Amino acid sequence: MSAAPLTCLPIRVRRLGRVEYRDAWQSMIDFTAARVPQTPDELWLCEHPPVYTLGRAGKPEHRLFDNGIEMIRADRGGQITYHGPGQAVIYLLIDLNRRGLGVRDFVSRIEQAMIDLLGEYGIHAGRRQGAPGVYLNTENGPEKIASLGLRIRHGCSYHGLSLNVDMDLTPFTAINPCGYEGLKVTRIADHADPCPTWSEAAERLAAHLQCELMAEQTV
Repeated sequence: MSAAPLTCLPIRVRRLGRVEYRDAWQSMIDFTAARVPQTPDELWLCEHPPVYTLGRAGKPEHRLFDNGIEMIRADRGGQITYHGPGQAVIYLLIDLNRRGLGVRDFVSRIEQAMIDLLGEYGIHAGRRQGAPGVYLNTENGPEKIASLGLRIRHGCSYHGLSLNVDMDLTPFTAINPCGYEGLKVTRIADHADPCPTWSEAAERLAAHLQCELMAEQTV
């Protein structure tokens, strides 16, 4: 009997609930450092208390004013973003080498999972060239509904994505989201009636990610 394709290896889902950002970040670092070739890949579903995070090369000046919310410089890529209750955060602990994934393909599959999920709720979303994440095209211009920031170490990823489900968007007004001045953000609750619960959106998005990351690559 021939071995199953590496892309068919199962991906575990862990449900962390609401967790402090620093705690989740340290757990990701520890998990990645302890990986061995047999370590299963995992998706971590969680939400965070209010916090801003700034990527490794992020510019602090993209925080426009201090509203009392802590800002943490993390080791992911990208600029500044906001996390808070009602936002679905999924961290992707994936061995890209084992699955034969390049970084560009990996990012594309993550974005596609989010686009497909939003389509289930009647929300037409897409990508923007050179600007990772997922956007809605509105009469007032693009609005960002999901962000993406990753770190790859020794071919293994951590950090991940955030999808605005039903959250207070006010803290985004204190930053240039993802480093883009004037970029508007939106959420599922503004476009879907009824809006899915946080847990429904997170679980369905995890299922889409599993499908995308376990699919065979096409030429």
